[in-house]
Amino acid sequence: MFEIIDKCELCEKVHQFKIKAPHLVEKAKAGQFVILRHGENGERVPMSIGGLDRKNGLLTIVIQEVGKTSGAMNRMKIGDHFTDVVGPLGIPSHVEKFGNCVCIGGGVGIPPIRPIAQALKDAGNKVISIIGARTKNLLIFQEELSEASDRLLISTDDGSYGTHGFVTTILQKMIDDGEKIDMVIAIGPVPMMKAVVETTRKPKIKTFVSLNPIMVDGTGMCGACRVTVGGKTKFACVDGPEFDGHEVDFDEMTKRMKMYVKYEKQAYDKFLHNDHCRLEKAAKKLEQESK
Repeated sequence: MFEIIDKCELCEKVHQFKIKAPHLVEKAKAGQFVILRHGENGERVPMSIGGLDRKNGLLTIVIQEVGKTSGAMNRMKIGDHFTDVVGPLGIPSHVEKFGNCVCIGGGVGIPPIRPIAQALKDAGNKVISIIGARTKNLLIFQEELSEASDRLLISTDDGSYGTHGFVTTILQKMIDDGEKIDMVIAIGPVPMMKAVVETTRKPKIKTFVSLNPIMVDGTGMCGACRVTVGGKTKFACVDGPEFDGHEVDFDEMTKRMKMYVKYEKQAYDKFLHNDHCRLEKAAKKLEQESK
């Protein structure tokens, strides 16, 4: 059992957890992921590593509520326990002295960019981080990325903060201005990663992406996370999660990720209904006890 030592809400439906997992934290590296399970009958959910506090043995995970299981996890409290925290899984980020590195994060892809940026900086690289969100209120990990980077640039879709546009708006301007870029790594929604890859394709900038396909066991046995990279089938859990972005078949990956959207929505709607009923019952009970 893995205890939740700290928890906070970063923005609407997005929570940060710090979980006691000293043995995992000791071995984990930037770019890897874990699989969480909430309850004996819970779903196995892959989550990127958002931080590693080796001194205190704490693992940082950021969970966005998009379905039944993530909703249940986000209702856990400090002192509660995850049944399983399995990892570290996947191949760590390839870190060497590239030169000028650009680390790009979008949405809940921002937290896992932080340890990668720090590792690249520690290796002697100049690190420029670009993060983006739909609006200012949804931006997260600004302070953490600022500390791990030589420069932090921010974009919002609606222009409420930073550059009005997308992360690729900033990246394209850097390229157009002739700024030297030796490597790019992007983590975030699939459309964002695909857009980053298309931005760097013509100037032939080495670009890595961290893929998040449907995953079950996380050890390469089930094949659910298969993706096509360079015309070959790869498993994101054991061959990745990072791949050469210019070789990823994003269109195929997008189709596969949409296969269960209908059923996920049905399960989430049922969860929200049951959660609402539970809160109503609790409120009525308190009202009766106060009389």
